[in-house]
Amino acid sequence: MSKLAAQDKFLDLSDYGRPFGKFLANKLKNTRFTPIHVTLLFGVSGLIAIYCILQGSYYLASFFIILKSMIDAADGELARLKNTPSYTGRYLDSVFDIILNFLFLMTICYVSKTSFWFTILAFIGIQLQGTLYNYYYVILRNKSVGGDTTSKIFEYKSPKALPGETQKSVDILFRIYTIVYGTFDKIIHTLDKEAYKVKTFPNWFMTVLSIYGLGFQLLIIAVMLPMDLIEYIIPFFIIYTALIFVIIGIRKVFFKV
Repeated sequence: MSKLAAQDKFLDLSDYGRPFGKFLANKLKNTRFTPIHVTLLFGVSGLIAIYCILQGSYYLASFFIILKSMIDAADGELARLKNTPSYTGRYLDSVFDIILNFLFLMTICYVSKTSFWFTILAFIGIQLQGTLYNYYYVILRNKSVGGDTTSKIFEYKSPKALPGETQKSVDILFRIYTIVYGTFDKIIHTLDKEAYKVKTFPNWFMTVLSIYGLGFQLLIIAVMLPMDLIEYIIPFFIIYTALIFVIIGIRKVFFKV
């Protein structure tokens, strides 16, 4: 939660991996490991989880899904410790996340023999959930005094490369990022066009919203797998998406511009 001023910090239910992320980042700060190496590492953890699901080893799959979330918290922490902010790392992190989300759900679809089209619907739902969380969170970060402004509320063009990265790599990853996330961003922005005009969001509202954060979504999957509820994961996330309209409704009624 170091991206926010003290008064804007909230209990982020999706950020349970932060303590381990800080621990890992501190262990790596004086090594040759870079934040991008850590991003690749959480990708490997996600792929191992997928393999475990295919093998029916649901307890192991849950372990590596949670480990993926914990390692995911370390790349940003390491970037701050090494003072090496990077758009390349930020976009690569996000692209890896959406690829792994798709692979997780497709693997669950295959093992549970769930409808392919229901799985696509669940994937769209998960991405819209995460986009709503990120939309409001980025707004809060940009409004917070001294908050992190690396992420912008509206991103229409590739940012200028930061020291230590090339403009070409930033441009390429930005294009990929806008392709895979652009439609979801437009949908959420259309549903709540005025949200960016709100001065701030109360802490309790952001805590409720954090159930849509990627870490919490993966935690739900990690809990349902060993409970032998794999066939219910896809339907759950389809229904879970309906809360988007409840959360946006609360924002519009109680936090008007």
